[in-house]
Amino acid sequence: MATATYMQMPNDLLRISDLSASQIAQLLDLAVRMRDAPGGWTDSLRGQSVACFFEKPSTRTRVSFAAAAYRLGMQPILLRPDELQLGRGETLADTARVLSSYASAIVIRTFAQHTLEIIAEEASVPVINALSDTHHPCQALADLLTIRDYFGRLDEVRLTYVGEGNNVAHSLLEAGALMGMHVTMATPPQLAPNLRIVAQANELARTHGGSLRLLSAPIAAVRDAQVVYTDVWVSMGAEAQQQEHMAALAPYQVNPVLLAHARPEAIFMHCLPAHRGQEVTPDVIDGPQSQVWRQAANRMHTEQALLYLLVTGTAAYGSRNRVT
Repeated sequence: MATATYMQMPNDLLRISDLSASQIAQLLDLAVRMRDAPGGWTDSLRGQSVACFFEKPSTRTRVSFAAAAYRLGMQPILLRPDELQLGRGETLADTARVLSSYASAIVIRTFAQHTLEIIAEEASVPVINALSDTHHPCQALADLLTIRDYFGRLDEVRLTYVGEGNNVAHSLLEAGALMGMHVTMATPPQLAPNLRIVAQANELARTHGGSLRLLSAPIAAVRDAQVVYTDVWVSMGAEAQQQEHMAALAPYQVNPVLLAHARPEAIFMHCLPAHRGQEVTPDVIDGPQSQVWRQAANRMHTEQALLYLLVTGTAAYGSRNRVT
């Protein structure tokens, strides 16, 4: 493995805007190096472990983080809520302190963003948001790498997200704004993204040369798009609102008719799992414009780079709470 100098990283990744544009670019570059040399990093963090705490079910996140850790020589410790003492009243703060004694990083897939904030405040090792109800930064990193792989750049790329303004949408807003992209979102008014997150992303876009638009009409949103992105219509934890979501989102299905309004070279992206016949039709997700499988594969590469940079960056530069 060739030596390289990496800039200082944040202590944690709780949302994509915890990173700067230059840090994201560095991470994506490293992810490509790791993808090109899959066996070249197995001694990087040998003897260290990463605690992976999952309150929500997972396929891609669980497996990709475990595989990424192994490729760094780390031991992933996969944990469910029923395997910890949280159910018996141990506090999140105490759990964070204890896990910090055993692991070099803590990866959490949870419901409330506040849970991540509490653990990050008390942990003495990096904390990574592997999905919350508000943000999905690891997905956004894989999305950026996929778009850069295809177009050779990120700045000025036009991305349209169609569907609910959920955690994936929030992270795409921040990621696109940081990288100078032009992001358009088409959502039903009652399922629009969080306005505070939109305002913060708008500030980032103005700084980095990008732009954001919020629309309700999917056809108008998709016009001139180079990337058309969607997500499931009913997110985990929102099952009680399934009927309302399905009715509101029916006009937002990504099908050949809608995709035809995008640029001819446009690609289709989806964070998965997908429900064919609901948010996307089979001929789109399984068609020639789909990049969803490259997108899913890039989760492992970007997470490997993220783990490496946060763990080594914290060791070299970070100042954390002391555990006593």
